[in-house]
Amino acid sequence: MAHEERKFRIRLNQATKPIVTDGAMGTLLHERGVEIDACFDELNLTEPAVVAEIHRDYIQAGAEIIKTNTFGANRTKLERHGLDDRVDEVNAAAVNLAQRVVAASFKEVFIAGDIGPLGVPLAPFGRMQVEEAREVYKEQAQALVDAGVDLILIETMVDLYAVRAAVEAVRQVDPDIPIIASMTFTRDRRTLLGDTPQEVAIKINDLNVDVIGVNCSGGPSQLLYILRQMVQTIPDGKFSVMPNAGFPEKSGGRIMYPAGPEYFHDYALSFWRSGAAVIGGCCGTT
Repeated sequence: MAHEERKFRIRLNQATKPIVTDGAMGTLLHERGVEIDACFDELNLTEPAVVAEIHRDYIQAGAEIIKTNTFGANRTKLERHGLDDRVDEVNAAAVNLAQRVVAASFKEVFIAGDIGPLGVPLAPFGRMQVEEAREVYKEQAQALVDAGVDLILIETMVDLYAVRAAVEAVRQVDPDIPIIASMTFTRDRRTLLGDTPQEVAIKINDLNVDVIGVNCSGGPSQLLYILRQMVQTIPDGKFSVMPNAGFPEKSGGRIMYPAGPEYFHDYALSFWRSGAAVIGGCCGTT
């Protein structure tokens, strides 16, 4: 996919407008009847039409990047659903679905292979060693790259140990594939392990990824502050912002997000003016 990778980097370096990504996958799956505790990644195999429809809707809305439905398609998370022996199959199916939808759209849309956290703390704060985590990430990255993604999105990471392990794993699979590495922050504007936006920007920049990202977290207002701190720290960096639609709330057995489209639109303009090259949405955005 060298040609598409080059095209993505060319597009990234154009300063005339931001690259717009899709929004949440899980939120729309839940809205369309999928139970919140289901294995969303398995739907690539069991309900491909539902996943494809969401990709199609986002492309029609103007998304230039769509994320594969593989946020939890690593061995550690799939094992909870008895699917740990189907990592390659689940990831390949997700990429193939996205490719078919993009081809049918007749638009230039980049496919980001989505890699999320493993859901377990890494050493020295947990039992899983960094080397083991790297191998888990590498297995998923290999499946995504082999299937033909245009770039890799490492997202919603809660600590820098995991970010480094994931980036190193991807680089072992394909040294040249574009990478967006994105972290999530707590309400106090720090990572789970206490890193500030400035520290995160410096350490992710040192990994030589294409884009330094912030996603999920507490919504547009919080992420605008974090973005500005990062841009001040690495002025020549490329940045992505994909916020939640605010902090989630439970209502009538459903997960609700308070931020509406107009509110989100206003902040999207602020993200661009503050230095974001890639703008999209996370949980609660549709």
